[in-house]
Amino acid sequence: MAFSARRADGLRLERIQASRQYAGGGFANTYPSSVQRVPEGRPTLADFLFRGEGRTPANPLPIIDPCASWARPVETGLRATWLGHSTVLLEIDGHRVLTDPVWGARVSPLPFLGPKRFHPVPVDIATLPPLDAVLISHDHYDHLDYPSIQALAKQRVPFVTSLGVGLHLEAWGMPAERIVELDWWERTVLPGGLAITAAPAHHYSGRGLRDRNVTLWSSFALRGERHAVFFSGDTGLSPAFADIGRRLGPFDLVMLEVGACHPAWGNIHLGPDNALQAWAQLGSGRLLPVHWGTFNLAMHPWAQPADVLLAQASEGLVMPRLGEPVEPARIEAVDPWWRGVAGGDWRDATEQDAELLVLPVKE
Repeated sequence: MAFSARRADGLRLERIQASRQYAGGGFANTYPSSVQRVPEGRPTLADFLFRGEGRTPANPLPIIDPCASWARPVETGLRATWLGHSTVLLEIDGHRVLTDPVWGARVSPLPFLGPKRFHPVPVDIATLPPLDAVLISHDHYDHLDYPSIQALAKQRVPFVTSLGVGLHLEAWGMPAERIVELDWWERTVLPGGLAITAAPAHHYSGRGLRDRNVTLWSSFALRGERHAVFFSGDTGLSPAFADIGRRLGPFDLVMLEVGACHPAWGNIHLGPDNALQAWAQLGSGRLLPVHWGTFNLAMHPWAQPADVLLAQASEGLVMPRLGEPVEPARIEAVDPWWRGVAGGDWRDATEQDAELLVLPVKE
């Protein structure tokens, strides 16, 4: 059940077919990429299996238990806790929203193969504070995680996601009334007034061989009474960021993906350099990097995105330790905690080699 190949019907199918992003039987990127791929540099299977140093940490990453901090009021009205990869607990103007929850040990259709996490999640799902919504940007395994959805389903929390992704959630037993699917520029408002708007992203979707781009991928803007946050999901660099900044900004915090990048995938992932350009185009907010430091999904050293960001634009960065709740308005400087965790040899077991055989396809 980790993957779902159901097809839309009824009202969902009507909405999908009416989307401006839908054509020729699937969704497509409608904003042109600002970065061209370098197809001649595309990594081979041998590259994944035998090349690249420091792709996993050699020592345990520092992890903080956030539960005591979560029990205290958010004095500035905005607090974020990075729990690994693209999973963040946002506390914004009295609401709690969890982004792309991934608690599973591996990001793969198989429970015994595939990239496994470097570190445990700082807290169990059962110990999370009450949530107002769970946000799912798209259906890739490192963003839509079957065991996490199964656990969160017990909390009766609503899910806000991209158009069509509800197919997976319903296949896994989620009641339809708890699922809100949004097309780009559509919004929903939670009880209490927090508005969540789906926005463009330059990416793709699919969990198997037969469901390429049958569901949409999105970024999201969250706006409360006093604060606003942007969450990129997975995306490459495109003119959409400037459009998002104009239409949905200004933001107090922007969460942009910075890891699992490669020049051959330049049009579907940002990486640190393009994340800085996207941040500039959004035009506001402090930057909390996500989509790094948890899984070995690319050729670069695991901490390289963090080093590049700190070297090029230290002012305005928010780079907490795993599980460390931070109020962006109170961050004055970045502590490069990752530099105390050296890169390790990831080729130390036959199992590790086998895991790379089921890495998500990046095109």
